Amino acid sequence: MLLRKITSPVNNISKNVCRALSTAADVKEEKIKVNNLNINYVKVGNGAHHALFLPGALGTIWTEGKPQVEGFNREKITLVAWDPPGYGKSRPPEKTFTTDFYEKDADAAYEFMKALKIPKFSLLGFSDGGVTSLILAAKYPDAVNKLVVWGSNAFILPHELEVLKKIRDINKWSKRMREPLIEIYGEKLFARYWAEWVDGMEAIVKTKDGNICSELLKHIKCPTYILYGQQDPLVDSVHVSHLHTHIDGSRIHLYPEGKHHIHLKYAEDFNQRVQEFLLKP
Repeated sequence: MLLRKITSPVNNISKNVCRALSTAADVKEEKIKVNNLNINYVKVGNGAHHALFLPGALGTIWTEGKPQVEGFNREKITLVAWDPPGYGKSRPPEKTFTTDFYEKDADAAYEFMKALKIPKFSLLGFSDGGVTSLILAAKYPDAVNKLVVWGSNAFILPHELEVLKKIRDINKWSKRMREPLIEIYGEKLFARYWAEWVDGMEAIVKTKDGNICSELLKHIKCPTYILYGQQDPLVDSVHVSHLHTHIDGSRIHLYPEGKHHIHLKYAEDFNQRVQEFLLKP
């Protein structure tokens, strides 16, 4: 899920760390054809451990993954981050928000990593990207090394849908929140995309009783790390316990004052915890 208070992610990292990081200008974006999709991505580092970063709804590499792309240890981790199909520069084709679009994205991510000749990888999934990651880890267990998700859910609660419906119209967003996405999509497409995404969530609630992928969680066998901001206005805390209960051997870390975008606000701490988890034998 989306809608965050958009700030510059780098501001959340200490100045000393910033000096040691490369900038976005040093990272080359590339495109690869995967079936009928044109996927825009970056690949940084040469570490033995490969990981894929998956942004949330309407999110892109740089709006949601900048502190991770710039801050991960490139000697130990090779990090791939994509604009999901239909988002950012992974257009055309445009996104269609069918009730099974998460599964389609999971299949696309699997095929994308195969196309990059990376047969085994970990998943770093934020919000919608976390949902995609849950499905991918369940469907393709042999391909997934470890799983990290935050701000993610396997179903939609009625009150969560009501929150989304109240902000379906982008004119209700603050200028600061609208502008970065208008820059990416243009105002017309951004407004349509967001409205269609909210409508897609409503369709899942109406046709599937809110279930996205709960029945698949038991098939996730890889080590799993669930992180959560306890002040998240979009994703209820019940999702953390649900994921933890239904994914064998999963572990949790909570940010008591954190909201939805904990990987941006607490970037340095988040990166350290996630990298320790990924690199632990």
